[in-house]
Amino acid sequence: MRRLAARGAAGDAGEVAAPAADSTDCARGRHPSPRRLIDLCAIWDPGVFLPAVGWKRASGFARRRLNEAETLNSVREAQLELLEAARPRGPGSRERGPVLRMARQQQPPPWVHAAFLLCLLSLSGAIEIPMDLSQPPTITKQSVKDHIVDPRDNILIECEAKGNPAPSFHWTRNSRFFNIAKDPRVSMRRRSGTLVIDFRSGGRPEEYEGEYQCFARNKFGTALSNRIRLQVSKSPLWPKENLDPVVVQEGAPLTLQCNPPPGLPSPVIFWMSSSMEPITQDKRVSQGHNGDLYFSNVMLQDMQTDYSCNARFHFTHTIQQKNAFTLKVLTNNPYNDSSLRNHPDIYSARGVAERTPSFMYPQGTASSQMVLRGMDLVLECIASGVPTPDIAWYKKGGDLPSDKAKFENFNKALRITNVSEEDSGEYFCLASNKMGSIRHTISVRVKAAPYWLDEPKNLILAPGEDGRLVCRANGNPKPTVQWMVNGEPLQSAPPNPNREVAGDTIIFRDTQISSRAVYQCNTSNEHGYLLANAFVSVLDVPPRMLSPRNQLIRVILYNRTRLDCPFFGSPIPTLRWFKNGQGSNLDGGNYHVYENGSLEIKMIRKEDQGIYTCVATNILGKAENQVRLEVKDPTRIYRMPEDQVAKRGTTVQLECRVKHDPSLKLTVSWLKDDEPLYIGNRMKKEDDSLTIFGVAERDQGSYTCVASTELDQDLAKAYLTVLGRPDRPRDLELTDLAERSVRLTWIPGDDNNSPITDYVVQFEEDQFQPGVWHDHSKFPGSVNSAVLQLSPYVNYQFRVIAINEVGSSHPSLPSERYRTSGAPPESNPADVKGEGTRKNNMEITWTPMNATSAFGPNLRYIIKWRRRETRETWNNVTVWGSRYVVGQTPVYVPYEIRVQAENDFGKGPEPDTVIGYSGEDLPSAPRRFRVRQPNLETINLEWDHPEHPNGILIGYTLKYVAFNGTKLGKQIVENFSPNQTKFTMQRADPVSRYRFTLSARTQVGSGEAATEESPAPPNEAYTNNQADIATQGWFIGLMCAIALLVLILLIVCFIKRSRGGKYPVREKKDVPLGPEDPKEEDGSFDYSDEDNKPLQGSQTSLDGTIKQQESDDSLVDYGEGGEGQFNEDGSFIGQYTVKKDKEETEGNESSEATSPVNAIYSLA
Repeated sequence: MRRLAARGAAGDAGEVAAPAADSTDCARGRHPSPRRLIDLCAIWDPGVFLPAVGWKRASGFARRRLNEAETLNSVREAQLELLEAARPRGPGSRERGPVLRMARQQQPPPWVHAAFLLCLLSLSGAIEIPMDLSQPPTITKQSVKDHIVDPRDNILIECEAKGNPAPSFHWTRNSRFFNIAKDPRVSMRRRSGTLVIDFRSGGRPEEYEGEYQCFARNKFGTALSNRIRLQVSKSPLWPKENLDPVVVQEGAPLTLQCNPPPGLPSPVIFWMSSSMEPITQDKRVSQGHNGDLYFSNVMLQDMQTDYSCNARFHFTHTIQQKNAFTLKVLTNNPYNDSSLRNHPDIYSARGVAERTPSFMYPQGTASSQMVLRGMDLVLECIASGVPTPDIAWYKKGGDLPSDKAKFENFNKALRITNVSEEDSGEYFCLASNKMGSIRHTISVRVKAAPYWLDEPKNLILAPGEDGRLVCRANGNPKPTVQWMVNGEPLQSAPPNPNREVAGDTIIFRDTQISSRAVYQCNTSNEHGYLLANAFVSVLDVPPRMLSPRNQLIRVILYNRTRLDCPFFGSPIPTLRWFKNGQGSNLDGGNYHVYENGSLEIKMIRKEDQGIYTCVATNILGKAENQVRLEVKDPTRIYRMPEDQVAKRGTTVQLECRVKHDPSLKLTVSWLKDDEPLYIGNRMKKEDDSLTIFGVAERDQGSYTCVASTELDQDLAKAYLTVLGRPDRPRDLELTDLAERSVRLTWIPGDDNNSPITDYVVQFEEDQFQPGVWHDHSKFPGSVNSAVLQLSPYVNYQFRVIAINEVGSSHPSLPSERYRTSGAPPESNPADVKGEGTRKNNMEITWTPMNATSAFGPNLRYIIKWRRRETRETWNNVTVWGSRYVVGQTPVYVPYEIRVQAENDFGKGPEPDTVIGYSGEDLPSAPRRFRVRQPNLETINLEWDHPEHPNGILIGYTLKYVAFNGTKLGKQIVENFSPNQTKFTMQRADPVSRYRFTLSARTQVGSGEAATEESPAPPNEAYTNNQADIATQGWFIGLMCAIALLVLILLIVCFIKRSRGGKYPVREKKDVPLGPEDPKEEDGSFDYSDEDNKPLQGSQTSLDGTIKQQESDDSLVDYGEGGEGQFNEDGSFIGQYTVKKDKEETEGNESSEATSPVNAIYSLA
């Protein structure tokens, strides 16, 4: 757990009853608002921050004064804990370096010391006059000395001033009065001296270039602005020129000059191709500080593009492009093999002679350079040579200033920022390669434009008081000092007996009201000038308070604070402080009173709460003001968040429990990596905790709990470590280049707290499958360099993927390409097959060889085939694809097949012979299909393979259906393996028969079918079956009924026969008897019943019913006749006839049938 504490309170950080005065002078306690004062006058105690300001509100000037502030040991009362070595954040994590831990009593940020320094300086600084009092003018805003304007815009030259009465303004141009009223384009802003030159109605801005100076005047004096040099920005066009190709020998140095047009300000130079592609720069090819492009040595690859110098102008935002240079490189090795780019000695590989270094810029062995104090010093050395030289920098008699020096442009340039006099001396650059070294010495002289040692300040005196103005400056060469009063040289001003000039100092004695004026100090040398205004004001003013009355100040217990009491008076009043309206003056011990009247309480205690009164007194009177001070308890985080290690997807909770003063409003917020935390839907913020659901890699970082009130805040920080996938490896490099191997080296990425277990090296080639990456090899996570075995004639490009327990990284950026030389194939294609797609062809296929097995360009395949077990010669053909179809083949015959790889370097090894087959056809019917029925329950089927399979049998299909007479059952289909030749079927019932259809199958389909039926049941089985039926009760009853009926018929027939005779009988019909009806002469006719059939013998059918067989011996049923008639003796009169089958041929005549019934009648 790491903890940062930042708490504080300030005397003017709390509630204020009314707005303060307009002045911003901290020295006298006058400021526009109490909070503004804290920016420069905040006071730190160890670990205490004045919270109403905020860390980001320190002024930029305060930061620039940091170095001076750090020299004030009296300010540094903070206690800093020892640096604690960082410990691992979790399993597998790396060391994260030392972590600075700050306790409750902590060191404030360094810029705060700078702010406190400025506060100390302001406490004894100049006094400003309230604006309601008469005072000379003061310049408050002006344009920079070198004022460059955009010609497309109106021109503004700023000049603003304050004074009472308000000052008036006028301008000079080139030291002559500038009459604004005579130029309609020029105007001056209201209540300001700012000039506006308007070009909307025409005009050329260049006509207004020159040196301008503003004068602000009222009745008490005249203030001057700096001399402002107005220049119009220029972006001249590049002169048109035709550039011939630059011819250069490979390995020689080359400089392409830019020579941009002279713009104002100078343009930014950069080099691109004519197609606007940036020129790649390295230590061999780079742009100099002057804009030229330098080649330490030219290589053949440099002629692959052209080179165009571009100039970007700041104000117009335009880019001008120079005509492009084209290179023609003369070489002894015209073949630009890309594989040589990573060769360890590319120069010898290309036949380029090695050379010792020589300087291209600056030339010679020595040069000199002058730089002004406060500017940046840029030293540059560009050398030629083969191999490309390395550059190193040194300072004679000492070390380079490490805090200000940095190397640029691949170590060819040394930049020293904010140069001071101690940076002068001799520097030298050393250019070296394996052939030797040279050095160039640069003598640096530091000059200085004037800079202030003691800038004159406004002087406020009472009548009769003495005072002085001091103007001290330094520079190289030593600047001269010139005094002016109200814009005129002091020598030409009216004499003043109360004023004495002593070099850089003006002394005033026994000043009077008439001594009021504005004095100018101008100090200059050949490198520049400084101009300062300082007025002398003579006032007679009683004391007055400038801050709001009865302010309420709330402060935190045990902090340091300051109570301000801004005041003014002339003569300067004395100020005293009292507490609760009684007691002696507060000064000493826990109290300290500054010159400006501010009361500092070094450590606030509860008993310091109360009402404080400040009293300002001079000879003209006194004034007082009161401040009420309230003491509040500090805000404390008593349960702080702890460092945690979490896996992705888990839930993490960070605690933050706080104690604070109940009268203050508490706000708890969270920072992530010192930036405000966005609480998304995966996070839940409560008063005392922060919960993160489904932790992701992006959640890793530092989390800071900020507990704050209006007066103070407390911070507690914890680090969340998320175990995530590793970062991608980087900076891939190929070395040890050989024909069949290369060494690949990479820099591992961050393991993201989970150790890397493996590296996967992948490759891509641009011939067969461009853009497709393949795994090459796998290496342990402990290595970052490996030798890769390569195949011939492959243009390799590699990338690396890191793997840990969490997952895989993104692939690294690809390496440069490396092409191996070619060779004949060392293998042949795999998976060679010969299969027919039709019954009269054979398709030969194989797996194409990939880039790593092609071994050379123009990969092709030699196909050979012939019928197996014959003496035929081999057929052959060369193809470039992965299939070949042989046509006009017999059905399903074996072939011997060979496929051999070949490229432009030769043939592969002799291939193996593979057996293939031509196309298949439908097979013939299975042979000897046999159906056997060993019993009533099962049926056995057997068959032999087809005589002509016409391919590879893939099985048999059996279809069978049960039938019983004309009735058919449901068809059933069975599929068998090609080796099965038997099948046993269980019968569904004992009486049905079955019809079987069997066919063989190849890949083409089912062939001719063999059909058989199951045999009829044997006689023994039929007899047994009949015996079984005869024993059934229903059958016995039926037979008895039939016997009884036959007996009755025999009796009737016997009776009829015994009575005898023929009688005329006519059947009762619905229609009358016609003449065509057959009849006997005696009126009798034949009677027959077409519907009654002879009885047939019965037979057991397949469906179990009894079927009657046909028989000539069956009885004839009685037909439907008319009502029977009896004669006088009671005998029955009837005639029974049998209708013959051939009555058509016999006419209408009929005869009695010779049926058994008739026989019976005849017997009767």
